[in-house]
Amino acid sequence: MTTRTRRRFLEDSLMAAAAAAIAPAAMATAAEDKQSSSPSEKLAVAVVGVRGRGNSHIGAFVNRKDTEITIICDADKAVGEKRADEIAKKQGRRPKFVQDLREALEDKSLDIVSIATPNYWHALGAIWSIQAGKDVYVEKPVSHNVSEGRRIVEAARKYKKICQTGTQCRSMKGTIDAIEYVQSGKIGEVKLARGLCHRLRRPIGKPGNYPPPKSVDYSLYLGPAQMAPVTRPQFHYDWHWQSPYGNGDLGNQGIHQMDIARWGLGLDQLSNRVVSYGGRLGKGWDCDAGDTANTNVTIHEFGDKTLVFEVRNMKTPKFLDSHVGVIFYGTEGYVVTQSYSNAVVLDKDQKVVKKFNGGGDHFANFIKAVRSRKHTDLTADILEGHLSSALCHTGNASYYQGKKTSVADMKKWANAYQGDENAVDTLDRTLAYLADNKVDLKKTPLALGPQLTFNPKDETFVDNEVASQTLTRNYRKPFVVPKAGEV
Repeated sequence: MTTRTRRRFLEDSLMAAAAAAIAPAAMATAAEDKQSSSPSEKLAVAVVGVRGRGNSHIGAFVNRKDTEITIICDADKAVGEKRADEIAKKQGRRPKFVQDLREALEDKSLDIVSIATPNYWHALGAIWSIQAGKDVYVEKPVSHNVSEGRRIVEAARKYKKICQTGTQCRSMKGTIDAIEYVQSGKIGEVKLARGLCHRLRRPIGKPGNYPPPKSVDYSLYLGPAQMAPVTRPQFHYDWHWQSPYGNGDLGNQGIHQMDIARWGLGLDQLSNRVVSYGGRLGKGWDCDAGDTANTNVTIHEFGDKTLVFEVRNMKTPKFLDSHVGVIFYGTEGYVVTQSYSNAVVLDKDQKVVKKFNGGGDHFANFIKAVRSRKHTDLTADILEGHLSSALCHTGNASYYQGKKTSVADMKKWANAYQGDENAVDTLDRTLAYLADNKVDLKKTPLALGPQLTFNPKDETFVDNEVASQTLTRNYRKPFVVPKAGEV
């Protein structure tokens, strides 16, 4: 087995394990999901982007009595045709396959568009679909930059369409109960949440000039992104680790935990200040085709509340028995989410007080809102998705301006930092993790970004032109995300 095959096997296994952890709990809610068996009430669905996460979308809709997948859309013809064949065996009728979303949207009978494309296609796909009169389920992060998310919100409200964000933890009973416990005051006053995305990854291989698969319409695949050669060995999935297309693990896995942290803190706007540090560090990582951080700390300040987020893609021990989760710090204890549907309450001595568990059906919640025509029935309305996604983007905006900083100067910065009283401890743990992974910070120092001031009312950076440029991007015609007021 090659190194790349081993890496893919590990990542696929982790994804399968996460799905398996959710599935039994989701099944438990099936009785509560009232589905019509009337053919006249079936909703026609197009699933867009079906190689990875999109296959889960297919499973969600093909197994319902009140939905039918009528269109499969993917820039990769081989992948799309294969999925269409698989669906035909399950639902008795083969959906139409198209490579171009615009062709799918011409179908007047289509009710729903479910989007699981690469990140940089999410916003345009959602906006085009809403403008065409369709309700939308769009994967996380809902956007590739801050402006895109707000434009989807504008479109959904203007055209009165239902738009669900793919942060399925919002529909998990265990997580819902844990958040209610945090907000009940039972662990005292909570002013700090720490998100953890400690997920093992591997370098993606040497940069080069690689041909896209022959089955891919490469121009359609790139869509809003600029025309450029493929520089990564693995065409599919590894776009996550290249900033023109993905948002690193902060916006990939981490968006789930960012969303839970913001939810628990009761924050309904973006932060006032943000600072980030980290790097693409470690053997193989510092010379591969990726440019997103594999090690990162982002600190968001919201007045008297703070949200700290950690990304670690190398081996690291659990923190309060969690690798991928959120820690809420109360004056009388902690609440720690440990999976998509499980959480635990700890007292001040970190002894277990209470446990929460239970899943849910995020797609069923979406269908419920499609039927009711009330976006307030959604557990993850597009506005929630925009805010949580944008926190990832503003964190990256600071990180990408980072300057290489010595360990001594990093420690001086942490000791002087006023926005988080845990900044020193967070840095110390980060340095220990890097030492455990044999990272020589003299050769490859951490990059410390500037502390950026942000205006959450108009969602713009204050007095930082470089950061302001990250709020949107230069789009390739005709794949242009509309500007404010033009959706």
